[in-house]
Parts: sequence; structure tokens; C-alpha cells
Amino acid sequence: MLNKMGITSSSVYRNISVAELVEHALKNNEGILSETGALVVHTGKYTGRSPKDRFIVRQKSVEDRINWGDINIPVEEEIFNNLYNKVLNHLNDKKLYLFDGFVGALEDYRISVRVISEYASQALFANQLFIRPNRGELDTFDADYTVIAAPNFKANGKEDGINSEAFIIINFDKRIILIGGTQYSGEIKKSMFSLMNYLLPNKGVFPMHCSANIGRDGDTAVFFGLSGTGKTTLSADPERKLIGDDEHGWCDSGVFNFEGGCYAKAIKLSKEKEKEIYNAIKFGTILENVVLNEDRSPNYDDDSLTENTRAAYPLYYIDNIEESGKGGHPSTIIFLTADAFGVLPPVSKLTKEAAMYHFMSGYTSKLAGTERGITEPKATFSACFGEPFMLMNPAVYAELLGKKIEECGSEVYLINTGWSGGGYGVGERIKLSYTRAMVKAALEGKLKNVEYQEDCIFKLLVPAECPNVPKDILNPRNTWTSDEEYEIKARELAKKFNENFKKFINVPENIIKAGPVLQNVADDQYAIAIDTI
Repeated sequence: MLNKMGITSSSVYRNISVAELVEHALKNNEGILSETGALVVHTGKYTGRSPKDRFIVRQKSVEDRINWGDINIPVEEEIFNNLYNKVLNHLNDKKLYLFDGFVGALEDYRISVRVISEYASQALFANQLFIRPNRGELDTFDADYTVIAAPNFKANGKEDGINSEAFIIINFDKRIILIGGTQYSGEIKKSMFSLMNYLLPNKGVFPMHCSANIGRDGDTAVFFGLSGTGKTTLSADPERKLIGDDEHGWCDSGVFNFEGGCYAKAIKLSKEKEKEIYNAIKFGTILENVVLNEDRSPNYDDDSLTENTRAAYPLYYIDNIEESGKGGHPSTIIFLTADAFGVLPPVSKLTKEAAMYHFMSGYTSKLAGTERGITEPKATFSACFGEPFMLMNPAVYAELLGKKIEECGSEVYLINTGWSGGGYGVGERIKLSYTRAMVKAALEGKLKNVEYQEDCIFKLLVPAECPNVPKDILNPRNTWTSDEEYEIKARELAKKFNENFKKFINVPENIIKAGPVLQNVADDQYAIAIDTI
């Protein structure tokens, strides 16, 4: 099976059981068991993705379709071939673990993937995150793409034509994804997501970095949002079946999950706030970089290794799931943002054009203390709510979104899970109970026919009322003690939106006009104040 690739290892374990994978991981000293039964692994130097080490081989077949730049970094085929041969030599005398499975719950658009790793824990990760084949599918399995993960192989950086010891290289012609120098398993998952984001638009399918669930009446909803905005938390709803927590496609027949598992953030996890995720952490789950107490109980508040602690588990560890991984056309689309400036409404309705604008913007905030050098909230824009994984121009995905909204009549809402009454450090984070009430109202259609007022800066449609949410917090201006301070901060953020959007070219005027405005200021003191910040 591996001889054709030039791998001659005599110890190959293919699609062995979860129990066997855990046993191997423990024998290999890859991790330890927690009190819950979960396998706890520490990923060393790399506790998250390494975006500057992700490359795409420049080939004629993809040359004109990739959005080349700082995110999709080109690399020549010679460099790939050199590293590929080195990795194969590295693996030849190692025990190897193989996972064969699928990405995509809808058979018409799924791809088969083989993951080859020197770590049993990474094979376990692939088993829990991707779609597991049945015995008949396994007997006739033929991989469309192969992921080779060699955490213990360290590259020579510039000498090997790359940036560091770590690398993630996608080769479309050879249908291989080569990963080395990093044990962070999220690279395996996101490499396949990037692949789907490239392949599906050509088939008329809209790939989405979102979670999705389905109500008792069969109504489907999708949730877009960057890390820390509540995407996984809010989609795990006891009243709705979870389709998936992170990656989906939207085709002519509806929504389908790419994955068979969840990869949830575990920092500050509690049973009270996130019961479904908390209860999913048991035998077979992988905890990445979670610190254990002396009794081996997980300390979810300990961020000494990283704030990006993770739990990887199969979907069926969640009680209330849609087993097919499929749903109908979304009746509700929710964009989530954690605005640390405290100026965006907690809930607002978006027109199709505004939805396309905010989708291309992909705004949230990084907070002080989360990265070195950040001493105050920093506006972050990630196109399509997942720019690192979008291989083509963001406009390609935005056009698909606009087309789907128009065809299916989906209602779109922007929900701010961040701050109110002032920015981070002054105001307070919007209560999760209020956010859940807003989401519930949107999903149940209770925000369709209420009175709306357009925000004069952000041009968002703000509802006059929302069930189980105090009216006085719906307009963020009302929650600030100083109207002038609110105005300055709001216009500061609006300016950042406008500056960010300038990087997009050939965008229709009606979409640009759906974004924030600054030019209608009666008194320019606010604009002057912004320029001096």
C-alpha cells in the first residue's frame, strides 16, 4: 500500500480501533490519560497553526485560480520534492499509523483522504475529526488525497527553501499534503478544509467556515465566526440537532458537514455554560495542551501552555446531533463577532449587500494580553470568517453567499458577543444568556417583523425589541455614559472597516455602500479625534 510512495516501514497500523490507538499513544509516550478518560497530549513549540509556514506548490493547473500572497504562499515544486523525499526517508524506519476516511457527508461532493502519521495520537485525531468509513467502504478504499504528517522531522528553514523547521505544503498535482515539524493536529484538519475551499466553488458549492444545526421543524441555521466569538458554543443547542461545529458546504440540496467530529476550544470550559462540550470529554477524546491537576482532572482555566487549548471528539459524543450530517437550505444565517470596542449592536439584521460586505470583512477583536505586544483591543479582519483557509479570491466566496441568500431567502443577522457600555476593560461582556436569547429569537423568526432603525454609522438594522433581552442594551450608544466617547470609538472602528475593505478590488458599489460611513458627520470633531488616536 505504501510501497508505491517509497515508504518501506514494516510496522503499519491501518484504521485500528480507538482503544488500540490510545494504547499505542500511551506506549509511545505521546500523552497521558486524564481523570475523564481523555488522552492529553502536549504539542510542544507549536500550540496552534503556523500560517507563515503554509505553502501551495505553484503549478500551471492552479496558477490562475489561487489568491497568491502572504496567506497563500507559493513554493516551487523542486522545494516540495526535496522535502517530500526527506520526509519519506525519515518515516521508513518508523511505526506508522494510517487513517482512511472521508471529508464531506454528502456523497456527491465528498473526497477520500488517507492520513499517514508517525504518531498514534494524530491518527486518533483524524479518526475522530473526519468521517469514518464502514467496513465495505474500507475494503474498496482509494484515496483522492494523502496527508503525510511527520512531527519529528524538522526542516532546515531557508536552506530547504522555506521559513522554519515547520511546513505545511499542498501539492494539487500530486494530491499530497506534506506536514512536518509541528505536532499541532489542527494543521491536518485545516489542510483538508483549505482543499475543499478550492475544489467546491468550481462545482457551484459554497464552502463555509461555520457551524450548523437544525430545529425540530427541519429549519437549518448556520453560524459564522472567528475563534472566540462563540460559534461552537452557540451551535451546541439542546433544542436543536447539531449538524457540525466548524466546516460545511452549501449546495443545491442544502447544507452538509465536511467532518465527523468537533474541535472545540477548551479554555475556561465549564459544565454550567457548555454542558454538551464538557460532557463530550471522555475516553476517545483528545485534549491538546490542557493542564491537569494532581488528580489528573483537567484544569480548563490554566492557560500556561496556551490559550488555544482544544478538545477533539467525534460528533456522536454530543447527545443531540443530526446523524446524517446534512440539513436543508439555511433559513437563518448568523455572523458572530466579539467587538471589544463595545460599539456594535448586540444584534442587527443585514441586507444581502450588507451580508456580503460583513462576510468579506470578517471582523472580530483580539484582546489585550492574548498576544505579545497587544496592550489594547485590536480590530482583526479575516475575510470570509476564515481567510487563512480560503485559497481563492474572497469575492468568489462572497458571490456564492449572495447567490444563495437570494435563491433561498435566508435571513442574516450580525450578533455581537463582545462588549457593551464601553470597550474592553471599561464595559461588560454581553451576557451569554442575552446572546442565546437573541439567537433563539432569530432562529424562531421573532425578529422578522419587528421595527428596525438603521445605525447612522455602521448602517446596521437594529431591532427595537428582542424577546428576553432588555431594550436598553439593543442600541449600544444608550449603554455608554458618554455619547461623545461612544461616537469617537464607533467612528474609529468604522474607519478600520473602511481601510480594510480597500484591499478588495472590483467590488460592486452597492456592496461597498453597505458598509460603515464617515462622510456624513455634521461636526468633524469626531473625525479629527479619530485621526489623532
